[in-house]
Amino acid sequence: IGPVLAVTLSSLAFVSRVMRGEMLEVMSQDYIRTAKSKGLSERAVNVKHALRNAILVIVAIIGSTLPGLVSGAGSVEYVTGWPGITPLFIKSIFAQDVYVVMALLTILTLLLMVGNLLSDLALAMIDPRIRY
Repeated sequence: IGPVLAVTLSSLAFVSRVMRGEMLEVMSQDYIRTAKSKGLSERAVNVKHALRNAILVIVAIIGSTLPGLVSGAGSVEYVTGWPGITPLFIKSIFAQDVYVVMALLTILTLLLMVGNLLSDLALAMIDPRIRY
């Protein structure tokens, strides 16, 4: 449980901080004031109007955190002595095993590409204004 918390809480802190900033920015917009003046409840304004527009940045950020989660898990693997990608990567660098280093960098690059593709598809599903 400890290593999982260490990896997830570090990225969760960043995402929650960005989400807070986006919500504060969206809540100061004119359409939020208009929705409040129409008599909508605070919950309806927050969920239907503010969250729907603020979540777009979070979805875009999540795509780039996938390789970060893998590399963040690497520090936990290295400290606890678990066999994983990062200890193998470090051993391969010291052993000058170029092929293993290239393979691991390729895997991390593919994870970044898949994460960005998934976030782009999620953005297109969430916001109908986004078309590719």
